[in-house]
Amino acid sequence: MRAAMPPEGRITRFAPSPTGPLHLGHAYAALIASHRAGAGRFVLRIEDIDQSRCRTEFEAQIYDDLCWLGLRWPEPVMRQSTRLPAYRAALEKLAALGVIYPCACTRADIRAALSAPQEMATIHGPDGLVYPGTCRARPMEEALPDDALRLNMRAALSYRGPLSFIETGPLHDTLHPLDPDWMIENVGDVVLSRRDMGTSYHLSVVVDDAAQGITEVTRGDDLFEAGFIHALLQALLELPRPSYYHHKLIRDDSGKRLAKRDNARAIAHLRAEGATAQDIRLMLGL
Repeated sequence: MRAAMPPEGRITRFAPSPTGPLHLGHAYAALIASHRAGAGRFVLRIEDIDQSRCRTEFEAQIYDDLCWLGLRWPEPVMRQSTRLPAYRAALEKLAALGVIYPCACTRADIRAALSAPQEMATIHGPDGLVYPGTCRARPMEEALPDDALRLNMRAALSYRGPLSFIETGPLHDTLHPLDPDWMIENVGDVVLSRRDMGTSYHLSVVVDDAAQGITEVTRGDDLFEAGFIHALLQALLELPRPSYYHHKLIRDDSGKRLAKRDNARAIAHLRAEGATAQDIRLMLGL
């Protein structure tokens, strides 16, 4: 495992989805990423693969709010909706390794299978309920257009040797080995290609981080466990492996994580009420 990149060579990114207005939590994530870049480079990526929820007006507001906060980034901005060929190529490579399979199960099917008397206790992983493996024996040759594609976690872990990822943030220890038993039981066969978009967060993020040369991924602590999945995919796809900086989440007065429906904490709303960029930094403790 290589050492973390020094600040002068560090490349970080902020990768929002244009499904609603940016709020204080987004501002914190963007400012942390920019600060961590230091003398290196801060880049922007628009994660718009979920076209059913993404809106052009929200994307325009993202650019406006980030500029207002004083952030700048190289142009052109990468947009995931233009990257489908790269995701297909990654899936083809994983298929050639024999570590993915087609899955026709709906969420209701998965809940029903896990509630059957013979099943073990229901476990929630980074993507929700850990998949029980109903379709695991299906070969890729039988894949249908409406199938999702899942990672065969056991096969993927056996294909690669011992793996780990580096954490540079203050919330976790420095080095995190991938424990195969824990991965199989607590993460399971995650979806790498959803039937409605041809990819997934896990697949697209590792492919795009590599394409943008990201050396340190900064993101909220709710995505810490995703680092284990991403380290495995990077190894399978022979991609560069960045370090990770997982930061605290910004929460409301009741302790709940902020969501895009929290309009009172939206950057645009605070701006309209007369807040300055410095006010936002003070609210965030920066």
